[in-house]
Amino acid sequence: MILFAIKLILAHLLGDFLLQPAHWVAHKEVKKVKSKYLYYHVGVHAICLLVILQFHYWLGIFIIILSHYLTDLVKLYLQKNNNKRWLFFADQALHLLILAWVVRIYFPYTIDMNLLYSAPVLLFLCFIVFITNVTGVIMQVIISRWRLSNWLPNEQPENEGLQKAGMYIGILERLFVFGFIVLQHWEGVGFLIAAKSIFRFGDLSKAKDRKLTEYILIGTLLSFGIAIACGVAYNYLSMHLG
Repeated sequence: MILFAIKLILAHLLGDFLLQPAHWVAHKEVKKVKSKYLYYHVGVHAICLLVILQFHYWLGIFIIILSHYLTDLVKLYLQKNNNKRWLFFADQALHLLILAWVVRIYFPYTIDMNLLYSAPVLLFLCFIVFITNVTGVIMQVIISRWRLSNWLPNEQPENEGLQKAGMYIGILERLFVFGFIVLQHWEGVGFLIAAKSIFRFGDLSKAKDRKLTEYILIGTLLSFGIAIACGVAYNYLSMHLG
């Protein structure tokens, strides 16, 4: 079953990404159902499936190709500039669900939903929610006593940079730190701290402002400190679950 699933995923990755040039995508977005590249794309998928599955599992191939065509077609007509991102992920999720269904046709399996409510899974979800969303709120409350706009140099406006980039960077760095500690790779935490220090060095050297330096250090140390504490706490609690 696992080998069959891997083959289906490999065919999907080849057909939907590696063997789909950017100009095919652009042409499909403009011409939609009239685009010849839509049918080229479906044909490439069919060839990948046939080769990887060695011309077996014809029903599964038919289901995947037909569903892929219909899903892509619906996506093309629903797609607007403001919904491209979530449509992309919805499209990929639907493709993967179809692959899972095809696997189940040939290799029946059951999914025990009770596993989602088990103590280890719930504990893990609690920590993930905490270090992503809750920690961001806590940090905002702690550092709100210092208003950056009051003393930030004029040549560095407060809104400079990508929108919400700082929030996403913080979430990603905490997830990495948490993951390194859970996997018992503390050296990864040190590497991450060093990498962020290098990237931040240019900003701090240009700013030549002690307050800005201290502000960034407080935020960074808070973020890393909370993530480290969460990683240690998770390892301890997971070992002592009844």
